[in-house]
Amino acid sequence: MLRVVGQNLLLPPRATPLRCIRTMSKARTALEEMGDKGAFKRQESVFRNQVAKGSRFEPEAGRYHLYVSLACPWASRCVAGLYLKGLEESIGLSVTHPTWQRTRPDSPDDTHAGWTFASPGDAPFTPVSGHGSVDCAGCVPDPHYHAKNVRQLYELAEDTFGKYTVPILWDTKEKTIVNNESSEILRIFNSAFNDVATKPELDLYPEDLRAKIDEVNDWVYTYINNGVYRCGFATSQEAYEEAFRGLFEHLDKAEALLSKQRYLAGDRFTEADLRLFVTLIRFDEVYVVYFKTNKKAIHEYPNLCNHTRDVFQIPEVRKSVNIDHLKRHYFTSHPKLNTYSVIPVGGEAWWEQPHDRERFSSSA
Repeated sequence: MLRVVGQNLLLPPRATPLRCIRTMSKARTALEEMGDKGAFKRQESVFRNQVAKGSRFEPEAGRYHLYVSLACPWASRCVAGLYLKGLEESIGLSVTHPTWQRTRPDSPDDTHAGWTFASPGDAPFTPVSGHGSVDCAGCVPDPHYHAKNVRQLYELAEDTFGKYTVPILWDTKEKTIVNNESSEILRIFNSAFNDVATKPELDLYPEDLRAKIDEVNDWVYTYINNGVYRCGFATSQEAYEEAFRGLFEHLDKAEALLSKQRYLAGDRFTEADLRLFVTLIRFDEVYVVYFKTNKKAIHEYPNLCNHTRDVFQIPEVRKSVNIDHLKRHYFTSHPKLNTYSVIPVGGEAWWEQPHDRERFSSSA
């Protein structure tokens, strides 16, 4: 038996009702984050708390829950980090449906669309374009509040910013968002939960490599991770071409670096490799077509291609990748970019093929 509170939020009978509030800012998505001359300007995440011993958010098993979309590159790197550290039994995981839905479908004046929860057996979702049908395979609903969408979680946390992103690291004890910045969640998983992790010895951000990792992360984020979005969301030729040049200059830079060593920071697999990987695995299947990054595909770069295979074939990383989800999300969630929600078939799964990176000395 469930009961309804707030914005149709279903809670278990014994759960404490949580107050939903309406955001002070208009609900929006990344597509609306535009700067001068049609350039995409991503806004920073707003929940930036840390999990640490002796702090408000203690590193306790069973206390925290991770809400993600497997389509989202930022969220997927957190899922990979959770699996790599062996935290599946200590931190819960919910996976949204890949295609965005109206978050207040009964409110004609609120047209916001975003991440929505579903169960695998639910009826297929119709994209907001009104075209197509996307099944619920691979979805994992919210077990704590039975939230219908991610927006409801932000409202429970009394968010006033109005951008309802994943990932969310949620504290079930305080009933609030701890952090929604993926780079910080990845590092929280790397070190804060070592007492309950099954692989505490794995260090994705080793102290002796931090300067190199930070340097690589800086240009990979600016020109590659975010660069593909700056290409795809640009609304002027000038902004698009500037982002396009920066993207391929830095893909060439990564290709050259990986021609000399197995991983981006040297001979050890680190968060820098994972942060690059989440963009590379989406590049040929989505970005080349959808974001017009069509100068060259990743499978045409010998070292980037094999680096992608190398990282994908780490079992814990492979578990974090859902090609169907990522293709269905991008091609069905933004009607202004793909009116009829037609999803390209794509080519062979080259990332499944054997890699050649073992020619370098390594310690993964």
